[in-house]
Amino acid sequence: MSSSRHRSVLPGFGLSLGFTLVYLSLIVLVPLAAAFIEIAGLTWAEFTAAVSDPRVVASYKLSFGASLAAAAVNAVFGLVVAWVLVRYPFPGRRVIDALVDLPFALPTAVAGIALTAIYSKNGWVGQWLEPHGMQVAFTRVGVFVALTFIGLPFVVRTLQPVIEELEPELEEASATLGANRLQTLARVVLPPLLPALTTGFAMAFARALGEYGSVVFISGNMPMKTEITPLLIITKLEQYDYAGATAIAVVMLIVSFVLLLLINLLQRRARRIA
Repeated sequence: MSSSRHRSVLPGFGLSLGFTLVYLSLIVLVPLAAAFIEIAGLTWAEFTAAVSDPRVVASYKLSFGASLAAAAVNAVFGLVVAWVLVRYPFPGRRVIDALVDLPFALPTAVAGIALTAIYSKNGWVGQWLEPHGMQVAFTRVGVFVALTFIGLPFVVRTLQPVIEELEPELEEASATLGANRLQTLARVVLPPLLPALTTGFAMAFARALGEYGSVVFISGNMPMKTEITPLLIITKLEQYDYAGATAIAVVMLIVSFVLLLLINLLQRRARRIA
C-alpha cells in the first residue's frame, strides 16, 4: 500500500524554525538583551536608587494601576460591544463596527489632543463636568480615559470571531431547560468566551502600559501625580541619563513579563475549563 507524503506550501520545519529563531532574536531578544547590558555598568546601589526614587515609584503606580483598570473596563464593555455588533442587526452597525478600529488608525498624538479638547474645562464634555467638581483632563482620570480609548479595539476584535462561532441554539436550549439569563450567561456563554476575553484583556493591558502619545497631552505630566513611566524614561533620555532610563525600563519589562505570564496561565486554565 502506497502512501503519499503531504507537502506543505511553507518550507520544512528545520528551515521555518531557524527563520523564526533568527527573526525573534533580531526583533525581540537582541534589543531586550541590550537593555540588560546597559544596566550592567551600574552598581546595585545605583540601580536601586534609580528605580526606587519616589518620583519613579509614583509613575509605576500610575502606569500599572491605570493600565490594569483600563484593561478591566475594556474587558467588560468590550464584551458588550462585540456581542451587540455580532448578534444584533441594526441600522448603522457597519459604521459603528468601523469606529471600533479608529484607535488603531488614529495617531496617538491626535487622540491625545482630541481627548484633551473634549474633557478640558471648556471642552464639549468637560464644561458639563466642571460645575459638579469633576475634572478629567490633567488628572489621573484623564490617563485612565486615554488608556481605555486605545485599548478597546483589542478586546472587541479578539472576541468577535469567537462570538460568531457561538451557536445561539445553545442559549435557547439553556432557557428551555429552565435556566435564567444569569445562569445561561455564567454556564453557557462565558466559558467558551473566557480564553478570548483573557487574551483581549492581556493585549489591552500591554498596549496601555506602553502608551505614550495620547497620555502626555491629557495627563498634564505633573510629577508625583500624573506622570507616567514612559514619559519619565523619555525625560531621562533627554537629560542623557541613559543608564537611569534603562534601569526604569528594565523594571517595567520584568513586571510586565510577570503579569503577562500570570495572565497566560489564567488563559490556559480558562481553556481547560471551557
